[in-house]
Amino acid sequence: MKRDDDILLISCYELGHQPFSLASPAARLKSEGYNVSVVDAAIEPVPEDIVRRAGFIGISVPMHTAMRVGMDLSRRIRILNPGAHLCFYGLYATLNAEYLLSHGADSVIGGEFEQPLCDLVGKLCDGESSAAIADPTSAGGADGAPNLTRQSWLVPNRDTLPGLKRYAQLDNGIESLPAGYTETTRGCLHTCLHCPITPVYNGRFFAVPADVVLADVEQQVRMGARHITFGDPDFLNGPTHVLRILRRMSDVHPGLTFDFTTKIEHILRHPSFFPEARDLGGIFVVSAVESVSDLVLERLRKGHTRDDVVRALAILREADLPMRPSLVAFTPWATMDDYLDLLDFVEVHDLVDHIDPVQYTIRLLVPPGSALLAEADTRSWIGELDEASFTYAWRHDDGRMDRLHQRVSRLVEEADASGEERVNRRVFHRIRCLAAEAAGVEAPSEQPFHDIPLKRRRVPRLTEAWFC
Repeated sequence: MKRDDDILLISCYELGHQPFSLASPAARLKSEGYNVSVVDAAIEPVPEDIVRRAGFIGISVPMHTAMRVGMDLSRRIRILNPGAHLCFYGLYATLNAEYLLSHGADSVIGGEFEQPLCDLVGKLCDGESSAAIADPTSAGGADGAPNLTRQSWLVPNRDTLPGLKRYAQLDNGIESLPAGYTETTRGCLHTCLHCPITPVYNGRFFAVPADVVLADVEQQVRMGARHITFGDPDFLNGPTHVLRILRRMSDVHPGLTFDFTTKIEHILRHPSFFPEARDLGGIFVVSAVESVSDLVLERLRKGHTRDDVVRALAILREADLPMRPSLVAFTPWATMDDYLDLLDFVEVHDLVDHIDPVQYTIRLLVPPGSALLAEADTRSWIGELDEASFTYAWRHDDGRMDRLHQRVSRLVEEADASGEERVNRRVFHRIRCLAAEAAGVEAPSEQPFHDIPLKRRRVPRLTEAWFC
């Protein structure tokens, strides 16, 4: 590879956001004088001419869906340009390093990836072979072992990415507004067993300098953003850091709204944070509730209980900052009664319009390297590794649960295709009916739509709800 060869970075899927995983490494590579092209394969075709002339192609795989799409892309890339150095980078690259390196990848980078990507390109330009770089015995190899070295940060380069109007919008119940995305931290202090971050970062996190975050927000506001999603795995891993950023952001951009993700235990630990966050522009909080079964929560090591969820909801309601829970509704330990209880909990706590219907379909994923694999109990329910699907198979002891998962997933997919998915209350009622039928109990009656309080229709949301 020569220094003036083209570098192509490809994003496969990032929850409907303009890809940070392209913008951030592109800034690093461009600062070193490399010719960089970026393509978001989630919304635009990958041009064959760019693939053919690239000397280095990096595929970003921060999540399971991106991994599957990226693997399909890599097969096409190998046909078009068999001589290019092909690198996968991101969380799922680390988890699937062995498979990737044996199925066409020349290198794999996990953990903090911007500087390692730049270093890798430099080695190739200096004449080091792809085989030596991917050898785990070589110094500075790109064999998938996560890089947890603190690195310097540059403001992400978004100049050649598709415009924000092509991505998820903020639906605030009145209008749709362009939404930007940035990160204030990476990694996580916590080690929930099912989380793909745990085996990669192992309880560590890295703060992005406030000036870099604010400059990234500034450029997205210039691009038309009226809302910012902070995509940190947990925004309150560094509460003092993020509060400084929010205060400065509000001073410069009054009226700019934002959302963020944080754990239930952080909501309980920092109750005073949320009223100020609301005053500074916060309009909703995502929290990985996952389940309201204490047994399931314990098996996942979530660090909270059902009662904690109730207390967290009260704290956020007092702050006038709605929670949008995320769920893992289907696990080996969740019973039919648990599923019915989850739906009852959602109804009782007035959360129907806080939860996108896809959440009721989420099934536990166990990727290679998952921390769940080290648990003694796992052997009793885990199946074989499906390498091509990048997950271990498992079946529920109660076959009704697997059948219910299939039926609910099909219902939600059809509702999304028809547009009905946006009317959460109607889809929620149909899910309850399916669950009641599966359990052999009487289905609840549907509340007339005109009787639903207006506030239930106005919980802010992003228009992209599909993930995993």
